[in-house]
Amino acid sequence: MARLRFVHAADLHLDSPFQGIRNEAPAPVANTLYRATFDTYKNIVDLCLRERVDALLVAGDVYDSADRSLRAQLKFVEGLARLDAAGVRSFICHGNHDPLDGWEARLDLPPGCARFGPEVIGHPVFPSDPERATVYGISYPRREMRKNLSPLFDGIVSGSGFNIGLLHANVGGNPNHDSYSPCSVADLEIAPIDYWALGHVHTRQVLRAHGPAVVYPGNPQGRHPADTGARGVYLVEVDDSGPPRLEFHAVDVVRWETLSLDIAGLETEQAVIDAISDRAESALESSDGRPMVLRLTLTGRGMMHRWLRRAGTVEDLLEQLNGRYANSHTWLWCERIQVDTASPVDRDQAAKREDFTGDLARLCADLRENPDALAEFGQSLQELYRAGRARRYLNGLLPEGPELLEILAAAEEECLAELMGDEDEA
Repeated sequence: MARLRFVHAADLHLDSPFQGIRNEAPAPVANTLYRATFDTYKNIVDLCLRERVDALLVAGDVYDSADRSLRAQLKFVEGLARLDAAGVRSFICHGNHDPLDGWEARLDLPPGCARFGPEVIGHPVFPSDPERATVYGISYPRREMRKNLSPLFDGIVSGSGFNIGLLHANVGGNPNHDSYSPCSVADLEIAPIDYWALGHVHTRQVLRAHGPAVVYPGNPQGRHPADTGARGVYLVEVDDSGPPRLEFHAVDVVRWETLSLDIAGLETEQAVIDAISDRAESALESSDGRPMVLRLTLTGRGMMHRWLRRAGTVEDLLEQLNGRYANSHTWLWCERIQVDTASPVDRDQAAKREDFTGDLARLCADLRENPDALAEFGQSLQELYRAGRARRYLNGLLPEGPELLEILAAAEEECLAELMGDEDEA
């Protein structure tokens, strides 16, 4: 028999604005994004009720900002009240996005909700059987919490029951997230905690399975292109037979995906359009019936490179793709098409030629590989950048380093494509 069953969630970011996309997207997309974090939270509450868990744990960043909206607070308390009415307790801590010193409406939390303050304290999951399981937690008093908070649990945690630590922290120095409450897995082993219910890192990961379990559920709803794939929460079951059992449940309502398409072998505009549509269809088929926000990068060398670089081509492709998919029930909205393609020129082959084309390829190769030659080449551009009317717009913008190499590569590709393209057409 289960000793304890709970849902571990984190980083709800209620009322996350999705501002850039919502402003550009058609009504079906904008409306779904407007409700996304709230609908995801409802899915979490529904999961708790459906699975008849004992508790919901939210490990920080309930709201998207310290100046949390009244709408977000009302929706959150409404969900907690639904849980309380069904006998499901809730345990909440606050992180860097929603610290305790942020604005807060004076709303009544349900009796079954325990919200942690700026000091570590414990609350029993079962008030009638307090030794059975306890949740210990702490909230950020302010946003900039650079201190390791995990040692504060040591000495506070007691009892022989199952102990849970609720903490918003960067464990292991994840470089993709700010170093708030930084600590290591070794730090978390000190206090007698059986399960660390963590928040802050948006990618789900089990840093340690048991002794203690150290777990990030990730954010339950993706908020930008880096949040790809299914997003959700962990349903955790604890009994006396072994370590906690974790079961991931996707609760997101919108998926984010980042895809790439190699244009090699695509020889017509129609072929590019069809390939993009095929990638969009495949992405939707893998989204578990959820609408999707897509970012597409076109890569590789191919005949359609010059067409893709023409002014207006990307905008037309976006309009065509979104016009086809953005108004369906399970919509797909492509928020960006990025072109990282190149002309179908073999630089190594061109450099072997004993003509002007070969001279050009060898010169560019030398500039790429010789820092002194590249610097001299950059200085030679001064006359162009400071001459005549161009001076007014280009003075002070002389490219250096990576920017100069990027300009050189683009110029080389265009020139070689022109020189060798004439031969291909002959």
